[in-house]
Amino acid sequence: MAIDQLLKQVQTQSTVQIPAGWGQGRATFGGLLSSLMLSRLTAVLGDLMHDRVLRSATISFIGAVAPGEVELSTEIFRSGKSVTQASAKLMQNGEVLALLLANFGSARVSAIDIPATSTAPEYQAPDEAIKFAYIPGVMPEFIQQVDLRWAQGAMPFSGTAQPDFGGWMRWNDDFSSMSITHLLGLIDAWPPSVLPMLKGPGNASTLSWNIEFLSHSFNKSSKDWWQYQVTTDYAHSGYAHAVAHIWDDEKNLVAISRQVTTVFA
Repeated sequence: MAIDQLLKQVQTQSTVQIPAGWGQGRATFGGLLSSLMLSRLTAVLGDLMHDRVLRSATISFIGAVAPGEVELSTEIFRSGKSVTQASAKLMQNGEVLALLLANFGSARVSAIDIPATSTAPEYQAPDEAIKFAYIPGVMPEFIQQVDLRWAQGAMPFSGTAQPDFGGWMRWNDDFSSMSITHLLGLIDAWPPSVLPMLKGPGNASTLSWNIEFLSHSFNKSSKDWWQYQVTTDYAHSGYAHAVAHIWDDEKNLVAISRQVTTVFA
């Protein structure tokens, strides 16, 4: 089952079956789990969403989610004149395995207006970039769900002296309207920023993820491309700290993503 259908399911029900094909090692792809939690939360918020949009979210991956049934629950902590703070949690077999804390805000009049200081990189076109092809038994299963094109930096496990990379991304699913919920999961499809430094396969997983959205009205479909560029700020003692910027295909900065990754190598 593809991403768009899964996100639509949780808009009307609190349980969903995680299908095969979304694996990430022994766990389910965290980007899918994040999108499911956000989709459920926005559906529950309902009318509260008419004048406010997702400004930021923090996601914690607590335990491995297996294929099969998961339950989603939500809680609204406070909803004021312009800001709503709420959470969604994902449970399996009675355990909380993922948690999303979200902040929604409406636009307000302000004398402060600063344009984005991070500019989109000049990548080669997606058709000219290196396609991150799925290799069974080597790459995570969920890679079959996304189209990643490497345009900058070294590939994972290439033993380079430098981390960091960038490229183009989109879902392989076919749907007409790209929402922030779709984009949230897509952003997490890239591997941890330090994996190019490893000389061979090694495990790494996201511990916590904070993401901020600067743009909300995309007018994009699943066929449109998004640019991604990640930079490692620090890595030591088995933890890596990285920040990524995401632009649309018109070079508009749409999101800033920060992750803490555990590295088992």
